[in-house]
Amino acid sequence: MLHHKNWLLRLFALAVLCALISSCGFKRKKYENPITKDTQQPDKVLFDKAINDMERSRYEVARLTLQTLMNTYDTSEYLAKAKLAYADSWFREGGTHGLAQAEAEYKDFILFYPTLEESAEAQEKVCMIHYRQMEKADRDMNHALRAEDECRNLLVQFPNSKFAPLAQQHLREIQEVIAEGEMRRGTFYHTKGSNPAAANRLQALTDQYPLYSNADEANMLLGDSYSKMGTRFRQKSGDAFARVVREYPLSPYVEDAKKRLQTLELPVPEPDPVAYARMKYELENRTKAGMTSKALGPLKRGPDVSQAAKQGVPSMTSLRPTVPASVPVPAATGAAGFTGDVTVAPITDPTLLETKPDARQNPPAAQTDGAAAPAAASAAADAPAGTPVKAEGETPAAQPAAAATDSTPLPTNRDSAKQATPKKQKKKKTASQ
Repeated sequence: MLHHKNWLLRLFALAVLCALISSCGFKRKKYENPITKDTQQPDKVLFDKAINDMERSRYEVARLTLQTLMNTYDTSEYLAKAKLAYADSWFREGGTHGLAQAEAEYKDFILFYPTLEESAEAQEKVCMIHYRQMEKADRDMNHALRAEDECRNLLVQFPNSKFAPLAQQHLREIQEVIAEGEMRRGTFYHTKGSNPAAANRLQALTDQYPLYSNADEANMLLGDSYSKMGTRFRQKSGDAFARVVREYPLSPYVEDAKKRLQTLELPVPEPDPVAYARMKYELENRTKAGMTSKALGPLKRGPDVSQAAKQGVPSMTSLRPTVPASVPVPAATGAAGFTGDVTVAPITDPTLLETKPDARQNPPAAQTDGAAAPAAASAAADAPAGTPVKAEGETPAAQPAAAATDSTPLPTNRDSAKQATPKKQKKKKTASQ
């Protein structure tokens, strides 16, 4: 019995050894872009030798041969192929250093040969360099953001390339990871009670990435955050709930969104037929993770993109920081914000800081009230005694509502209950203690 058990252990060890040997580079991997022309030109011989070394994982030898070709035969018809193969050798070698060198070489190739078909392939390889290095949604987003930019560049520069459909799908998967990261941050702020911060994150998420797999839940959290920020954000809250009903009709949150709209006394929209068909297709074709994938998920470095959308046009703009809705817009700049130019000039007079007035001491609201005061005073002087005075363009019915809106304090990220509770004073220890 013991001899039989030892024999099984040896057989298992031999099988593991054979698997390791087969995966250690002994298996020859064919090069994707060989030169099929049958000729014995010296530059072609050098190219074939370099490709043979690359397929056998002798990358340094292959690069030396390719450099000899490019330096010796600078007018060769295979010069572009050699330059692309040089970048491919770094890409195949892998590693942080190898991928960084490969990206630089691919960018150089696109700069020198922008009209060749291989330029689209080079741009696709640059996208894949960052795509393969993406971290999970709760970690660093640097490679995900870089991959989004590079895949978007491929679709913009080479829209008719054979790599465009695959790059579009990669872009949906990349944006799924970025949106998941924003969703986790918005959920954290919502759970914490920082409603303006949660609304700011979730508003940017839902506007930028409508194809996100959990966009319906994000809109529900967005509407709930706005509803807790006061009555002045009632319409924004209703817009978020209405988007769930209209754009995600198969979502489990539809009935809850309808009830919230009825509570806010806002109309319930009809579902969009195009959105219904898109969501039905996504639910039917969504990839389900297996038992092995779920078990090994925490051990994987890369993110899970199985829930990413399979159709739809991905966002072609980058996610930019937004201004929270609770931040007031100065009256002088209007609703669109500041639209002028900001200039910088050196200060020649060192006494300006002491002699000139400080702009921070006169906020726009105070200036507006000061400008309106003379007009109100002149109107009161001209009006008969006992006549109520109103500002120009203001109706008597609108005065109480405007006053109530202006008097309502803007929401903050701090918990109002904690802010109102005074801190407990520590008892001072007496000398006798």
